Amino acid sequence: MRLWVVVPAFDEAAGITATLDALAAQTDRDFRVLVVDNASTDGTADVVRAHPLGARVVVEPQRGTGAAADTGMRHAIAAGATHLARTDADCVPAPDWTARIRAAFADLDLVAGRLLPRTDEGVPAWQRGVLVAAVSVAAAFGRLRPGNRVPGALGPYVMSAGCNMAITAALYERAGGFPRTRIQDVHEDRALVNAVRPLTARYGARRDVVVRGSSRRVRAWGLVRTLGWYADHRYRPEHVDIR
Repeated sequence: MRLWVVVPAFDEAAGITATLDALAAQTDRDFRVLVVDNASTDGTADVVRAHPLGARVVVEPQRGTGAAADTGMRHAIAAGATHLARTDADCVPAPDWTARIRAAFADLDLVAGRLLPRTDEGVPAWQRGVLVAAVSVAAAFGRLRPGNRVPGALGPYVMSAGCNMAITAALYERAGGFPRTRIQDVHEDRALVNAVRPLTARYGARRDVVVRGSSRRVRAWGLVRTLGWYADHRYRPEHVDIR
């Protein structure tokens, strides 16, 4: 298994070190890291290159999480990756994240990990608890959502956050990859899962594959608006790239 971790990043110079530190501290270090600099203006790529982790950097000028993630996945495949994992530049994977992913690949070709809020951003515990509960409700609702009714699907919808997912290179290519879209246009992670569902039943959620994600949108927009953003972008702010 040749595992690569892909990290899309836009203007994350101030925060990406925590992500890189978490990847450097993995109990299973048999992987390569690729950071996709998505037209950053703050020196994100310089921070990555200076970090002792030794991550590779590629640049994707087309703005959008889907475009950046797809560029990273395809670059990794061209470099020999057989298995791909993705997290984001404001996230902190658990120390056993890659080890758990490697184990999950024994049964699955797409692994949907568990997303929990970071505890180091000043968001009160009760709000973090509401976010966790909301994610659980959204995952259950996703199975009933009309937009997730896929003809020929071999299994039910499974929520797979883009910042905590893994997939074989072969399945990624068969499914067409992430749509090359902006975050405010399409949930690229949902689109990829639904593209996979007619191809195989070897996909599923793994609660032991844990990443802690940023709650900075909660601090900027408030809890209700943030939940609206993640629920099909019912709340659409002028600026979505919160730093």
